[in-house]
Amino acid sequence: MKLHGVLLSGHVHRVQLLLGLLDLPYEFVTVDLANRTPEFLAKSPFGEIPVLEDGDVVLSDSTAILVYLASKYGDGRWLPRDPVGAAQVQRWLSNASGKIAYGPAAARLVTVFGAQLDHERAKAIAVRLFDAMERELADRRFLVNDEPTLADVAAYSYIAHAPEGGVSLRPYPNIRAWLGNVRALPGFVAMPSTAAGLAPETC
Repeated sequence: MKLHGVLLSGHVHRVQLLLGLLDLPYEFVTVDLANRTPEFLAKSPFGEIPVLEDGDVVLSDSTAILVYLASKYGDGRWLPRDPVGAAQVQRWLSNASGKIAYGPAAARLVTVFGAQLDHERAKAIAVRLFDAMERELADRRFLVNDEPTLADVAAYSYIAHAPEGGVSLRPYPNIRAWLGNVRALPGFVAMPSTAAGLAPETC
């Protein structure tokens, strides 16, 4: 199995995290995003990372890869099959591509990579998201229930690194406790930190 990407990408880290939680070995292939080769574009037509190769299967898009890995190699808990559980996980997969992408992920793109995005708007989206998450996590250990699912894997990376984008986690004890619960999972894999943004948060 091969995973193509860059180590500072939260989208790539989502997949690394699930691979670690599932105890699946893989080879990491660093992608030069400034010089995407025709070979890479054949694997990822939109030029996006991550890309997973698993035998004859080639997939791009972090959410699609998470669903594939959980469906093929998981024990059923990462992607529930009951209608309510499946819908709750899907809600957070949608949030990962929506509010998380336009909030903490976008804010971090500005400070870490110099992206020309509206930093204040991204931080405001992140704060609204975190305010809602803080309330939801008041009575549970993970995003869907008291057991981890793909919802937690998809949400973790950019929220854990929100301070790098200038968004503090100090006002959110429930979110910080949730982050700690994810970090305590067997097989957890950390994403490299940068010196950008706020001083490191104590979570």
